[in-house]
Parts: sequence; structure tokens; C-alpha cells
Amino acid sequence: MIHHELLTLFRTIQKLEESEEELICTLFKPSFLKKDEFFLKEGKYNNHIAFLRKGMIRYFVYKKGEESTLEFTREGEFIGEYQSFSNRKQSIQNLQAIEDCELLVISYADLQHFFSIAKNGNLIGRLIIEHRFNMMISQLLSIYMHTPEERYKYFMANYSDLFQRIPQYLLASYIGVQPQSLSRIRKRIAKGIS
Repeated sequence: MIHHELLTLFRTIQKLEESEEELICTLFKPSFLKKDEFFLKEGKYNNHIAFLRKGMIRYFVYKKGEESTLEFTREGEFIGEYQSFSNRKQSIQNLQAIEDCELLVISYADLQHFFSIAKNGNLIGRLIIEHRFNMMISQLLSIYMHTPEERYKYFMANYSDLFQRIPQYLLASYIGVQPQSLSRIRKRIAKGIS
């Protein structure tokens, strides 16, 4: 069943009634992105959010003409530019597939419909947004409080399963250095020098 992972996630948040499960399966529509395709480009309106069934998405902005990676989202999580989505404003972020992706997509209108008629819709939505908010705050604080080497070590410790999936130049962008600097950081860590 294509909606199995999504329903499982929702059930961990709140017990669902059968009618809510049927509504979820009706409103979340399958979609696909090929590697390098965009879910959203800066300047566009984010009219959909999606549950990522398979693949990986990166969030990035242009800073002084260069791409600056903010986040990687993998299967089992939601994607969307929430400021644009909830405030109906143009996005300042880009969301791009770094692998082929399978998605379950819901439109803004359909999500509002879900919230209005599903008994547990607002609770589920709030808890998902709280989770996303906490992740973004942690990343923002890390940018200001940690060196690139500390960010890299944190990434290694908490996301070691993603190393083979993320190109090194994107990982360098994520920790805030040029690829050459990432190579030096990796060599220092390998030699046990901090």
C-alpha cells in the first residue's frame, strides 16, 4: 500500500479513525521527482507539501551568488517551504531532489480541508510543524554556535547513514565551507587532530 509509511507516521502521533485514514489516502497523491529536479524554486509559491517516501531532498538558498545548503530531508519526513506554504508568500528557498524521489503530495487547499474535517487533523499538523520548527532552530543555532568541524562531526555522529548518499560538495555547503576545506577537516579528523 503506497500510503503505509505515511499512515504509520500519523498513527505514532495520534490514533486515527478509519474515515481519517481513508481521507489521508485520498488527499495525498503519489508524485515523483528525478534527481536534480525541483520540488520548489525560489520566487515561486509553495502550494504543496509532501511526505517523502523514497529519496532525498536538499533545501538551499543563493547567498552572494553561491548555493548555500540549509538542510537535507530523507525518506519518512515531510518537505515543503513552510513560510511560503502557510503565509501564501513567494519562497526564498529551493527544494531539489539529490536522488530520484517518490512523494505523497497534498495541496494547500486539501490540507486545509483535512484540518477542518478530520477529528485529529489539527493535532497531527501542529505536531509535525513543531518537529520541523525544532529541527530548523537546532540547525540555525548550530550555524552560530559551532565551527564547521564541529558541525561535520555532529553530522557524522547523527547522520552517518547519509554519507554515501550526499555528494561531498553539498556536504561542504551544508557545514559552511568550500570543498577543499572539507577535505582538510576530514583529514584532521582521520588523523585524530582537532
